[in-house]
Amino acid sequence: MHTEHDWITTPLTADLLRGALDLERTEHGLLPHRLPARARAQNTNAQLAMAEAQPSGVRLVFRTAATAVELDTLRTKRDYAGFPPRPDGLYDLLVDGRPAGQASGTGGNVLTIDMATWDGEVEPGPVGTVRFTGLPAHDKDVEIWLPHNETTELVALRTDAPVEPLPDRGRRVWLHHGSSISHGSDAASPTAIWPAIAASLGGVELINLGLGGSAMLDPFTARAMRDTPADLISVKMGINLVNQDAMRLRTFGPAVHGFLDTIREGHPDTPLLLVSPVHCAIHEDTPGPTAPEIDELGKGRLVFAAMGDPAETPTGKLTLTVIREELSRIVRQRAADDPNLHYLDGLELYGASDAAELPLPDNVHPDAATHRHIGERFGELVFTEGGPFAVRN
Repeated sequence: MHTEHDWITTPLTADLLRGALDLERTEHGLLPHRLPARARAQNTNAQLAMAEAQPSGVRLVFRTAATAVELDTLRTKRDYAGFPPRPDGLYDLLVDGRPAGQASGTGGNVLTIDMATWDGEVEPGPVGTVRFTGLPAHDKDVEIWLPHNETTELVALRTDAPVEPLPDRGRRVWLHHGSSISHGSDAASPTAIWPAIAASLGGVELINLGLGGSAMLDPFTARAMRDTPADLISVKMGINLVNQDAMRLRTFGPAVHGFLDTIREGHPDTPLLLVSPVHCAIHEDTPGPTAPEIDELGKGRLVFAAMGDPAETPTGKLTLTVIREELSRIVRQRAADDPNLHYLDGLELYGASDAAELPLPDNVHPDAATHRHIGERFGELVFTEGGPFAVRN
């Protein structure tokens, strides 16, 4: 163990972080946000506020010869009233792009959510420390991926050798927006969320705007994407609109057009991929909203059910089948004027046959194995030769 005077404290600055669109100075340190201040000011939804402040895909990156790294953080862990505490969020360490360790934080706040009302109560806690030791003593690229499911204020970075910002490796930047599945719900760790797996396979830098419960075609999210530099862009859309019974077919189509139009204002020629929902049996042909099954809640299990009536689909209620048809139609319609717009049917990432082998434990969210499956399938379909994000000569 190193003594106190061995440590070098490096100020936490934007050039040491990737994957965040904004950094907020707090009384404790630096809070990464995945939506900019202007977008946050236009949001009144507590679920989105929580989701965008959870640093899915956000990582500290630097070059150093240090053999030991300490990161002080103030985490806010999310628990649900009446359920066992959720596992601690994990920090993934990569050295020269390869997995080199995992750790959990200590201390921190606990946000307990009442699932009946979705009200939350915060119990404050102390700053904790994440520690990695035994790193190779030569100069190396170090990445510390922050927990994808815990709000994380960065307080201090200490190492036993100097730190400098990571040089630009010339990798393409992939900007992705989606729902809780893209956010990483129930994935094993921050580098095991499906977009991180796909980004690794594609050799790209990820900016993940997967926002749990909040892929709602919000105009402020489209403007954030418009204004974010990126070489590749994807939008995975549909399940949250069904979950919350938020739109009808009449409003859905124009909203998709508007979302794409806004992105294209800032990225007129960038490869842009529209991805429809993966298979979710409860909502393939049954509209939302989605709600927990009361009987299962009583047993301490969270399992979701579709509460809508399939008979209402002809009047414009949305199902996943309807959404896939509409997204496919919109891309076909726009393709004549936008040759860099592409469509991927989510069933190619995870379809009914995949669900038979890898079922969704709560009927909505994939587990760790399914995240890997979706990430690998996306990498194969999208980043390899002939795919919409393949390297162009």
